[in-house]
Amino acid sequence: MDTFLLLAVTFFGYILMYWTYGRFIAKRIFKISALAPVPAVEMEDGIDYVPTRKGIIFGHHFTSIAGTGPIVGPAIAIIWGWVPALLWVFIGSIFMGAVHDFGTLIISIRNQGKSISEFTARYINRRTRFLFFVIVFIALWIIIAIFGLIIAIIFSMYPTSVAAVWLQIPISLGLGYLIYKKGTNITIASAVAVLLMYGIMIAGRYLPLEMPSQFGIPPTGIWTILLLIYAYFASVLPITTLLQPRDFINAYQLLIAMILLVAGVFFSSLGGELEIVAPAVQLHPEAAPPMWPFLFITIACGAISGFHSLVSSGTSAKQVRNEKDALFVGYGSMLIEGILAILVIAAVAAGIGMGYTAASGENLTGVQAWTTHYASWTAAEGLGSKISAFVIGAANMIASTGIPHAIAVIIMGVFVASFAGTTLDTATRIQRYVICEIATDMKINIFRNRHLATLFVVVTAALLAFATGADGKGALTLWPMFGAVNQTLAALALIVITLYLRRRGSLYWLVGGLPALFMAVMTLWGTLMNQVGFLHRLQWLLFSVNGIVILIVIWVTAEGLVRFFHSPQNGDAITD
Repeated sequence: MDTFLLLAVTFFGYILMYWTYGRFIAKRIFKISALAPVPAVEMEDGIDYVPTRKGIIFGHHFTSIAGTGPIVGPAIAIIWGWVPALLWVFIGSIFMGAVHDFGTLIISIRNQGKSISEFTARYINRRTRFLFFVIVFIALWIIIAIFGLIIAIIFSMYPTSVAAVWLQIPISLGLGYLIYKKGTNITIASAVAVLLMYGIMIAGRYLPLEMPSQFGIPPTGIWTILLLIYAYFASVLPITTLLQPRDFINAYQLLIAMILLVAGVFFSSLGGELEIVAPAVQLHPEAAPPMWPFLFITIACGAISGFHSLVSSGTSAKQVRNEKDALFVGYGSMLIEGILAILVIAAVAAGIGMGYTAASGENLTGVQAWTTHYASWTAAEGLGSKISAFVIGAANMIASTGIPHAIAVIIMGVFVASFAGTTLDTATRIQRYVICEIATDMKINIFRNRHLATLFVVVTAALLAFATGADGKGALTLWPMFGAVNQTLAALALIVITLYLRRRGSLYWLVGGLPALFMAVMTLWGTLMNQVGFLHRLQWLLFSVNGIVILIVIWVTAEGLVRFFHSPQNGDAITD
């Protein structure tokens, strides 16, 4: 199939579904209202609760949920074929992911901006709140530790991207100062900031920065330490100082990157250079797990991801200044992430065939290029392999627009690293919220302080990162189970959404209930298969942690079913 036509059809489908299904859910089911009170206004504190313009909060929310998720997932799942990957991203993002993100955002807004762990007590019971905290803590613990490593790996692979990624921090601080302190026009200030950043990207081609080993610590370890220090400050600073302006820049960066990718697809298709070289369906790749259920676990961001519920009910719910903005922020950003995931599929299914340098140094094209990179599950599953598949394919397509291939590589390298950075700092901030909420419930006042809570978050992430040595790769120990944990969280969040809608009567709960059932079955199936594998390989740590996750899934699902059949309907006992 013509790649550009494929993109055009799916893009039109997303626009259509936003204006039909998205608006139906928002207006008819959740009944959003511009007059409803929101915590960003009622609890404004200038640090976490800050009423924010729709465009800015969209930038923050999208760049926080995206990270490298919609890149690494499709880049590995393509091994089962581009058709299953595309269908899951398109259908999943519309009917599951966007409902999940928007639903948790609205429910959090109507519960003082509290996290999903906290308001679970209201919609299920207090026992499940603690179980949610356990799942959330594990997921964020792995994310914070692993994303520091991901960025370190990107820096090692693409040293020309280092300067632009780090210099984005002072640029963001300056942008925040100009907008919030000096009242500078947001559009003009942001345009200057983005131009400055792209200038630094081009300069980075001539100024690659490679980190040497220090005190016996490899480069990945050094980068991980520096990134965790950055994450600490990003978490404790007022959200308008760094996070919002950084994410606003990244939103523009995303827009530019997506325009370049679409233009690359168009021009390379026009020239007859772009053909889909990945198989349409490949049910039994070498050494790969079965497509069912692992396709739905491998592709998380881009279709549905439990981490998104943490962003929706973590930072975003504290910034939305009007309930009506939640449709654009929650539902809309998930569909944009779906578009990004489809562009990634195009890059790894077709773009990689335009030119690929094998480990032997041989230049390959066409089907041979794809089959060399995706020779087996083992060959394609490493973090570096996933990222390089996208960067190579994307750079090949962008180069067809006339942009030098080397510059295209830098643009994509900075793009991936910057988005990983937004996930890192947002996850650190959300974990701080989680620790503070637990401390409040347990009356441990010391951890209600944002500095001490953040320090605890960063230190525990560092302990995991360096658990296996100085290279900072300790989080890889738990990484094999992260996909299942993340999707388990999505299933549990959908259960909460279903119970919330059930209390409102009618059959509207089905928009959350059917996705909840599907995700619960897929994730429980996947975690049980993982458990058998961990036992067979005598991986006792993974076996133990995964066992806890299985018990939590079964417990919360059972509690949810009990609550479902005993919950009030038609608005009874509802105060929001």
